Amino acid sequence: MERPLDCLNNLAHDDWLIGYDSRNFNQIAQKLYLELTQLSACGTPPKIILSEREPLRFLASFIAACAANCPVFLCNPDWGTQEWQQVFDLVQPDIIWGELLHTPTPLLPHSPLPTPHSPLIMIPTGGSSGQIKFAIHTWETLTASVQGFTEYFQLEQVNSFCILPLYHVSGLMQFMRSFTTGGKLAIQPFKAVESGEILNIKQSEFYISLVPTQLQRLLQNPELTEWLSQFNTVLLGGAPAWNELLEKARFHHIRLAPTYGMTETASQIATLKPNDFLSGKISSGQILPHAKVTIRNQEGEILNSNQIGNIAIHAQSLALGYYVKTRENQTDFQVDDLGFLDEQGHLNIVGRDSDKIITGGENIYPVEIESAILSTQMVADICVIGIPDKHWGQALTAIYIPKKSDTSALKIQTVLKDKLSKFKIPKYWIPQQNLPRNSQGKINRQQLQQIATEFLQNSIT
Repeated sequence: MERPLDCLNNLAHDDWLIGYDSRNFNQIAQKLYLELTQLSACGTPPKIILSEREPLRFLASFIAACAANCPVFLCNPDWGTQEWQQVFDLVQPDIIWGELLHTPTPLLPHSPLPTPHSPLIMIPTGGSSGQIKFAIHTWETLTASVQGFTEYFQLEQVNSFCILPLYHVSGLMQFMRSFTTGGKLAIQPFKAVESGEILNIKQSEFYISLVPTQLQRLLQNPELTEWLSQFNTVLLGGAPAWNELLEKARFHHIRLAPTYGMTETASQIATLKPNDFLSGKISSGQILPHAKVTIRNQEGEILNSNQIGNIAIHAQSLALGYYVKTRENQTDFQVDDLGFLDEQGHLNIVGRDSDKIITGGENIYPVEIESAILSTQMVADICVIGIPDKHWGQALTAIYIPKKSDTSALKIQTVLKDKLSKFKIPKYWIPQQNLPRNSQGKINRQQLQQIATEFLQNSIT
């Protein structure tokens, strides 16, 4: 893969950025690159917080920082005071680019940071739990992910239609795939797409990435459903998708590609190809060429096909660690997810180990219960958690948004009796108007625990 500056020079006169001025991108990136190289000539490359809201400036700044070998921290401009304080305490930046100071202003004499051969690219993760961390990536780890993607889908160029945040791995990797392969990149806010103000592209030549809540909203509009069905591939990730949503996408012939990946792996390491999805397969698909997945038991022994265990990942796209500490074991990355590999080598996700609920000695995975409840078509959203219970250890608790105001928990439970074993039907039901999800659709379970605790305390008193 080419270096950042080589990619920039190759795209200098190409109208590759749809919806924005490609030449303007190049001019801003070159200007910032020169400023950074002059600053770096005096000593250690400065640490940069990148919080630009405007996509063209964000991407031009990102490439300039990478080309100048400066450590760059990608940040969400909408973080609140508490999150920003966490970031400043952790990073102690030399330069801030974005709305905080409006201009690239050196802040401090920069503190030493080991300078690798490749720029350090820090991508935020963990914000939904309130504690922001930065996964440490490099140009090499990100381009390894691109290579795995292009080889898996047998592509030379990747055209991406991006509606996800660029500071997040899911948005950034769409840019990386297009930028490093000489493809086209269309960028548009999801709200604009939802309102029908869509950039004019030939969808059959483009890949688009969505999170499940976005797919759900698009499928509620017949015109947008038709628009979505024209894409070459619709990558779906960020959070588990429920069966009803997948069935609806299949019914409308959406060329869906459910994926499994995370910030630490520079997006997907497993993907189900659209033709397999449309033929009825349900899994996260095969492992991409740049990665290897093993399923292990709690003793670390590798399990056979169809045996559920902890997922361990080895990939060229793996993050080096979390800023400021690199991982000691640079081989396998043990994740919190449980799953199995079937005979075809397809990865199947069962749920998160830490979300596992033990009630009356039985292991229960919320994803199964949530899918069954969603399939009743009586709730708009659902999350199942376990709350402490002196008799059962944990009591299954469903926090949900009813589709209709007169939908009672008893009605849902009655339908569930034919779908689930008795011990898998939640004991407590808590209706809500909305559930706390982040921009990628991931649920904030800590907040739900608090909601459940307060609700049950008020019910008892």
